Amino acid sequence: MFSVPNPRQYICTKYAWEQRKLGDLGSVAMNKRVFKEQTSENGEVPFFKIGTFGSEPDSFISRELFEEYKLKYPYPEIGDILISASGSIGRTVVYQGKDEYFQDSNIVWLKHNNHLDNKFLKQFYSIVKWQGLEGSTIKRLYNKNILDTNISIPSPEEQQKIGQYFKKLDETITLHQRKLDKLKQLKQGYLQLLFPQSDEKVPRIRFANFDENWNLCNIKKLAKVFIGLVTSMTENYREEGTLLIRNSDIKSGKFEFADNPIYLDEQFAEKNNTRRLSLGDVITVHTGDIGTSAVIGAKESGAIGFATINTRPNENMLDSNYLSIYFNTTNHKNWATKMSTGDGRSNYNLYDFNRVMIPLPNLIEQKLIGAFLKKFNNIINLEQSKLNELKSLKEALLQKMFI
Repeated sequence: MFSVPNPRQYICTKYAWEQRKLGDLGSVAMNKRVFKEQTSENGEVPFFKIGTFGSEPDSFISRELFEEYKLKYPYPEIGDILISASGSIGRTVVYQGKDEYFQDSNIVWLKHNNHLDNKFLKQFYSIVKWQGLEGSTIKRLYNKNILDTNISIPSPEEQQKIGQYFKKLDETITLHQRKLDKLKQLKQGYLQLLFPQSDEKVPRIRFANFDENWNLCNIKKLAKVFIGLVTSMTENYREEGTLLIRNSDIKSGKFEFADNPIYLDEQFAEKNNTRRLSLGDVITVHTGDIGTSAVIGAKESGAIGFATINTRPNENMLDSNYLSIYFNTTNHKNWATKMSTGDGRSNYNLYDFNRVMIPLPNLIEQKLIGAFLKKFNNIINLEQSKLNELKSLKEALLQKMFI
């Protein structure tokens, strides 16, 4: 496990930084143009176009053409940072030395002298504001934009230390991202195995001592369903009071509120007391990422939903965590999407929601499934928080570093 590196171990500030233009330090280089008729769907050397830059190639050139062009025309050196000059402008890929070729003018790099360290330059590119593009609708990065862009640089030694520090920080971020991705994949695998699939009576894996067939039961027989407030409430917004939960605040198995959550005037909320959410209620997205659900916990208890679908399970028949997890499965969300209506906007209406059939084991098995996957969600959320903290740390350091 990597620990977050301490910048004081790497970064010195003995000398003042120098303000330069990238054009003072190098020139823009690109590969020789390759024409469509020189490419094929199968070949010896990958040819990356702007659409496949940073991913998998779908075109190739011959070994003979590659060797000829590599010898006669500009070609990146190991460590050079390739930049996308069209499409998603400013995406970068570090050239690792493989035999591959790149689309001219759309993929370029700065051919610079020893005054620049590539690891340092890579971090600069992550926050750069290209000269001439700020506030512009231009969808292309021209050589002039690159060469006229200002950069503050310390000594080569300090650049190396800064680049090495952020390299270690990036490795830490990558490690946590991979761990998070694996956890999410593992969770999806469990969801497929812990719920019956089409035409199946039981899931493929179960907790010990459970062997009864599951049943399908309509949601209305298992819970009370009610809609959140749908009237205009902006005049009743307050900095404190009753929490308002919007569809955008609901994520899979959790809530994510903006920096400034919205609260409702207490008197207004009390007039709509029947819409208040209780501990254990399951709240579901009505418009947007339809079907996505979370369970109301202690922090959200007493809140009111805005245009949300709310479910209050009969605790003798249905476990809240189990229900939320089922609502977040691909099977349910695909069904909800299929049923949704709206002019270019997905709306999971109450009529269709009330038709949902819940695959149902007995309550004890529900609780075991719910508790198991809730714990899994907590682990994922913790890893996501760590990853977000690392990204925020990097962003803050970059903003302070590149003046």
